[in-house]
Amino acid sequence: EEADPWRDEAWEIMRQRPDVKFFLLTKRPQRVAQQLPPGWGEGWENVMLNVTCENQHRADERIPLLLSLPFKHKGIMCAPYIGPVSIRAYLPSGQIEQVLCDGENYDGARPCHYEWVKALRDECAAHNVTFVFCGTGRRFVKDGKTYRLEGSLQTEQAHKSGLSFRGKPMDFKLTDTWGYPIPKEELYVPYFGPRCDKCGMRISCNGCSRCGKCEK
Repeated sequence: EEADPWRDEAWEIMRQRPDVKFFLLTKRPQRVAQQLPPGWGEGWENVMLNVTCENQHRADERIPLLLSLPFKHKGIMCAPYIGPVSIRAYLPSGQIEQVLCDGENYDGARPCHYEWVKALRDECAAHNVTFVFCGTGRRFVKDGKTYRLEGSLQTEQAHKSGLSFRGKPMDFKLTDTWGYPIPKEELYVPYFGPRCDKCGMRISCNGCSRCGKCEK
């Protein structure tokens, strides 16, 4: 509710930039239908809605709401991943295009288990849905052993696990401000630096900003 005063302005920015992809993430999908802008129709091609599903209870609560909403692109973020989640019942709808997964990074972080990640990944792969293992979190359990990981080690180990899966590409039909399709050769092409090769988020990342930190 605190965001409602500036929500119209945010929608207007998205409407004015049909050449840019907008990734929306919410824990409150029950509020979305009442907050959509005029002229939304069945959704805008450049906007993707994602819901967080940190455990099975939240998945069963939020995913049905997600599937009922008028969006062209939909995804799930299992983060912080604090309990096993199965989305097998929802994948046949064909609406879920991407699933992101990450452990917990806060003080007192709860453990994320390899078996949970592997099971979720296998469900996505069976339906050719992209699965991105972004990071292990601070406490990662595999083969009965708990690993305590900090900083970039979390995403590096997620990449090293090989659990991410690149499924069917998401087709964002981006246009210019006049509504004409943007030719493929004119679309933004992400740049990835040397450190990106070891990052678990690469599959879904918009690329390196070339801030120079890698060179320090």
